[in-house]
Amino acid sequence: MPSLPTAILFDLDDTIIQAYAKPEEAWSRLLAQFADHLGDPADPGALDTTRRTILEEARDFWGDPARAARWRLDIGGARRLVVRRALARLNRPDEALADRIGDAFTEMRRQEYRLFPDALATIDRLRGHGVRLALVTNGQAETQRAKVVRFDLERRFEHVQIEGEFGKGKPEPEVYHHVLDRLGVRADESWMIGDNIEWEVIVPQRLGMCGIWYDPHGIGLPPDSPVRPDRILARLSEILE
Repeated sequence: MPSLPTAILFDLDDTIIQAYAKPEEAWSRLLAQFADHLGDPADPGALDTTRRTILEEARDFWGDPARAARWRLDIGGARRLVVRRALARLNRPDEALADRIGDAFTEMRRQEYRLFPDALATIDRLRGHGVRLALVTNGQAETQRAKVVRFDLERRFEHVQIEGEFGKGKPEPEVYHHVLDRLGVRADESWMIGDNIEWEVIVPQRLGMCGIWYDPHGIGLPPDSPVRPDRILARLSEILE
């Protein structure tokens, strides 16, 4: 058994739950449902072009920190805006169609939420070893709380902190300070685990915590990355190995 900390803070989406990964594949599947509206007999690559444009608009949309902080509390609304911008960029503006596509993608994602296979077993084993656990997630209160209930997570954590309920989200330092206070632990005896390099590695390390990056799809850090996670996990259960 490896040495374990006093407390571990877990991210939710794409750490415990498979939620938003592989957007290229997800958008390809979703847009196929709208082929009659988006396809062009003269352009067999029309759906691929639409998918690439949506993904480019999404990267631009979420690349603005202030905008991201606002719209992550309304992911569905953000998707509508992204698709509207993409169709307009393709000279096919149609807000009603864009909203249908955005809403269909949001519903598809919701239906496809899945726990990572070893997530609950790992969390339960950590609890059994006396590690104090907190769940820390950004997002709208109702949406994130529904995930917590759906996957029976609340009883597994001493503290569940949702941005839409708390009023602030990662990477704001107050988020981590509040969680540590609620658990009654110091930063230097705590780990943060998640898939977002900035939110779950960089800022926690600055605060004195151990920042652990979860990389279940084997993406890997860029060779020139200045970020050095304290650990990189391909599976959550590696914590206990």
